[in-house]
Amino acid sequence: QVQLVESGGGLVQAGGSLRLSCTASGSIFSINRMGWYRQAPGKQRELVATITGGGMTNYADSVKGRFTISRDNAKNAVYLQMNSLKAEDTAVYYCKLAIVSGLVYDYWGQGTQVTVYS
Repeated sequence: QVQLVESGGGLVQAGGSLRLSCTASGSIFSINRMGWYRQAPGKQRELVATITGGGMTNYADSVKGRFTISRDNAKNAVYLQMNSLKAEDTAVYYCKLAIVSGLVYDYWGQGTQVTVYS
């Protein structure tokens, strides 16, 4: 059994910063790709950023230069540093981890709300 716990969301003024964390625990051999997604009200869930096991990153165009994804393999954790936040970044943010435990399964975090006000 694997559990993901997200933290770090909140209310922030435009131009501010937040750091999201997602930590996995349980029966984990290793973790392949890690990612952050977000879903705004009335919109589909969209990819924000991903990071491979080798550390290669990919970002949505809307967050390039403002957000940074990183991982700590020893802690089974992935982070999202969000700077220069805009009102349009308001959404529920979810982490997604491809966890190797025998086979490879995708696990989602519970979501954390990020609200940016101007």
